Amino acid sequence: MIDASRSMEEGIRLVSQHCVETGIPLEAGLDPNRTCLIGPQLGPLFTSLGQLEAKRTTLNPDMAGLMVDLLQAAGVSAGDTVAVGASGSFPGLWLATLSAIRALNAHPVTILSLGASSYGASRIELHLLDLHRLLAGEGVLSGPPAAVSIGGGQDVGLDLEPDVRQALRLQVAEAQIPFLDEPELPTNVARRMGIYGNPDAFVNIGGAYANLGASPLVLEVPAGLTTSVELPAPQDRGVLFEMTARGIPVIHLLHIRGLALRHGLAWDPIPLPAPGTTHLRTGDPSRGWRVWALSGGYVTVLLLLAFSQIRANRRRV
Repeated sequence: MIDASRSMEEGIRLVSQHCVETGIPLEAGLDPNRTCLIGPQLGPLFTSLGQLEAKRTTLNPDMAGLMVDLLQAAGVSAGDTVAVGASGSFPGLWLATLSAIRALNAHPVTILSLGASSYGASRIELHLLDLHRLLAGEGVLSGPPAAVSIGGGQDVGLDLEPDVRQALRLQVAEAQIPFLDEPELPTNVARRMGIYGNPDAFVNIGGAYANLGASPLVLEVPAGLTTSVELPAPQDRGVLFEMTARGIPVIHLLHIRGLALRHGLAWDPIPLPAPGTTHLRTGDPSRGWRVWALSGGYVTVLLLLAFSQIRANRRRV
């Protein structure tokens, strides 16, 4: 767990250094820890609302230690394969997850969706693929992603400006990474499942359309590790539900306040804690209703807004 936390801390340092060296400005007032992993509220890749404090909370290096614990609880060990579906909304969780997988000597199969909610990787000059390539080049991450999509509306960026979508397509093509450009949910999910194969666990990071699907039942999926959820109709299932239907453990990373309170992570820490200084705690998943009550209303509103946006995008197609 400490190895993972130290790796995440190094990744944050390298991103911050990259921004200083290349002239990418830090978001004044939004990123007091100077990580450069906090983007603008309404950047070019903005797709939905997000909470600033939640984004900053996920940058705690000990989030990677928590991910080691959750992955081990899912049964992951050295040599296993972990499927990762990450949107640009939580670059901290993306880094924590890949740091944990590497510390466990497991193998990640990662699909990135580049759209981002407020304060995520929402800059066109530093999106999630840029971050992945930077840290893979520095040896912090293992290899390139398995595939990339634009993300956002129907996973093809319907809520982004046309010139932004085109710029992202060109960048993915130049990187020679498989590109997912499929607005039909069942086909999109099938392609992703084909890429993932038969993993030992799946980690969902953020609220990407292809990962969550189009059913309100996703509102009932708790944060953290889960092995059983009510399944929606097949045409509405995202990857998260398909993995669960196949008996694959899922770690759902979206309800950040509840996750932090339940496991003892500091909320919106300034400065960021040193690796290994957080007294992480685990507990019976059936307990902790007060934690979910604190965050449930906020998360429900955000996801209902997202589903309204999905329906609006479908009507435009």
